[in-house]
Amino acid sequence: MRKVTAGLFYSIDGVAEAPDQFQFDSFDDELGALLGSVMVDVDTVLLGRKGYQEWAGYWPNAGEDMDFAAYINNVPKFVASRTLKQGDLTWQNSTLIEGDVEAFVRDLKQQAGGTIAAMGGLSLVSQLTLAGLLDELTLIVHPVIAGKGKRLFEDGTPTTRLELINSQITSKGNALLTYGKRAD
Repeated sequence: MRKVTAGLFYSIDGVAEAPDQFQFDSFDDELGALLGSVMVDVDTVLLGRKGYQEWAGYWPNAGEDMDFAAYINNVPKFVASRTLKQGDLTWQNSTLIEGDVEAFVRDLKQQAGGTIAAMGGLSLVSQLTLAGLLDELTLIVHPVIAGKGKRLFEDGTPTTRLELINSQITSKGNALLTYGKRAD
C-alpha cells in the first residue's frame, strides 16, 4: 500500500499559511536535503484548489533550471476542489478529483506507485489527517513567530492523537518533526 505524506512550513505559533512571509533566512542544507528526498520518493501530488491556483500561476514559468520546477511541472497532480472544473486545470499533468476526495485517496493508496504527497492545501491536509488517510505529517517549524495567518487545525478540530516518528534540529534552528498515526 502506498503512503500519503504532507510537509508544511510552520511558525512556532502554528501558522502554516504564506510561509514566504516568515521563513526569511531559515532555509539550510538539512532542509534542502529533506525537500530533495521528497522529489525522489514522491511520484503523485495532491493539491487543494488554493494551492493549485497559486502553484499553477508560478511553477510552469519558474524555469526548468530550478530542480523543483522541473519536478513539480512533470509529476502527476490531482486537485481537490468543489468549484474548479477539469477545463480550468491548464497546468500540465493536472487532473481534477471527481467525487469524494477521501474515497479517491483510499483508492489511490491501493494502486501501484511511490509515495503520494499532499503539497498545497491546508484544508486538504487537515481533512486527510482527520480521516486517517495521512500516514506522515512533517512540520518544518521555523524559529519565528508569524503573528498572523491560517493554521492547519482550527478551533473545534476534534482531539486526534499522533505519534512522533522522527525529529531533527537543523543548523539554522528549524525543527523537522514527523508525526504518524498513533497505533492504539
